Amino acid sequence: MIRKNIYKWHRISSLIIAIPVLLWAVSGLMHPMMTTIKPQVATQSLQTESIDSTALEIPLQEALRLNNIEEFHNVRLIHIDTNWFYQLQLKNAKPPIYISAKNGKELRNGDKLYAQYIAKLFLQGQPESVRSAQSLASPRVTSIGSPQANTVSPEATEYSSLAGTRATAPLASETASHDCCDEATSCVLADTSGSLVQSVEIVNNFDGEYKYVNRLLPVYKVQFDRADGIRVYVETTQDRFAFVMDNRRATFDTFFAWCHTWEWLSFSGKFKYLLMGLITSLAFLSTCMGLYIFFITKTKKGTQPMAKARRRHRIVSLVACVFTLMFTFSGGLHALEKLNTPDPIADNTSNEIRASSVSLDYSRLQAAIPSEAINDISIAKVHAALYWRVSSKSKKLFYINATDYTILPNGDEQHAVSLVSNFSGHAAGDITQKERITKFAGEYGFINKRLPVWKISYASKSNERYYVETSTGKCAAYITDKDLFEGYSFALLHKHHFMDWAGKSARDISTMIAAGLQVIMVLVGLFLFYRWIRR
Repeated sequence: MIRKNIYKWHRISSLIIAIPVLLWAVSGLMHPMMTTIKPQVATQSLQTESIDSTALEIPLQEALRLNNIEEFHNVRLIHIDTNWFYQLQLKNAKPPIYISAKNGKELRNGDKLYAQYIAKLFLQGQPESVRSAQSLASPRVTSIGSPQANTVSPEATEYSSLAGTRATAPLASETASHDCCDEATSCVLADTSGSLVQSVEIVNNFDGEYKYVNRLLPVYKVQFDRADGIRVYVETTQDRFAFVMDNRRATFDTFFAWCHTWEWLSFSGKFKYLLMGLITSLAFLSTCMGLYIFFITKTKKGTQPMAKARRRHRIVSLVACVFTLMFTFSGGLHALEKLNTPDPIADNTSNEIRASSVSLDYSRLQAAIPSEAINDISIAKVHAALYWRVSSKSKKLFYINATDYTILPNGDEQHAVSLVSNFSGHAAGDITQKERITKFAGEYGFINKRLPVWKISYASKSNERYYVETSTGKCAAYITDKDLFEGYSFALLHKHHFMDWAGKSARDISTMIAAGLQVIMVLVGLFLFYRWIRR
């Protein structure tokens, strides 16, 4: 019965899955090229400058009082050119405000300005020092009547989305006295070096261009006025590069989204993943039937076109079927896994730090670590106590008590435990393993985007483990043993990470050969069917 009908079943199933498999194969063939021709930026990480303590003329507590801020989530010190600001995040996952450390004034549209400032550094490169950047930036606000004081670049005129009105040069009365907010604004908006900025907009949700795979939110999309339409996505609260896109890459991405991930079916919700799972299952079954036919039949000799087409199909399919089984099994499992929607991790809770309960005494902070140059400061809540989270020039991390300025031993580890205890509801004593992760590897791959993180493991719920980023308090990944099978099958069988030992180029070549064989197999099969119906 099986042998009698196997040809018919194989032919029918192959016709059903031919076009979907062809679309997946062609787009899969192009995917390595997409990752190779991605837009180029000068750097994807910024070197931090040591904090200029002499620029902190207004204490943090006074800055909070002047701006009627009663509570906040976090605070950092950042600079735009040589002007220093308190970057205050009032609520978790909300854009911060910027208060001058010189005069306590709030920088209007500060987060957009800062996004534009660091996006340009990512795109064009970072000067050796902040002061050397002045030669690249626009002229700073100078004395009354100076040509530099009243010059605004075309970029500042076009960039109306930042302030909501047409940008104009500072008035003479405004430049009479030094104002770091005006100077910082002029530094950013009047910068005519390199590529001009066309627009800046905040991205609070993933969309067709900035997809979930990028993980980070909220970010800013900074569009540059270039022929390639390049746009750089940045996370201002971490001075972090998030993503880059240009018109050429966008074309590839659109093609891949339509042909490989079937974005055109997104309106159907989970039905899309169910349909993809069914088609990949049918393709897997059809491949198995093809293998069965190969081993129970012999290759027919002959010079007729039909006989030649059969021989080509048998040879190509035998080589390609291994990859077909790999792609369809891992792809189908990946699609069906998306039918399960995991409960979100509660990592958006604000610290709600009372302004009256904290003050930043920089001299005492420096005295706690006298041999270290301070590059970054933020605040952390560890088991309900407040600590200054201090990064040094030597890349060391210190947690200094916000009250008595004593150093917390293993502060970053304790912070991670505190955060995960809040996420999971587990007691600290339930932890089975704690490990600091500084590179993407194994189950915590590049797709998770955040580094460094802490891996906190528990014995419950299939050995659940949380990967937490202490700098943001975000849960970067939640993984159990149940997730490993699907994750590794997709990484090894679908994305060919089994070739990692040979490098990315070898992995890309392996993927392209496998996808190319699928294209040839389907086309020869369709040609064979065409000749069969023409007989």
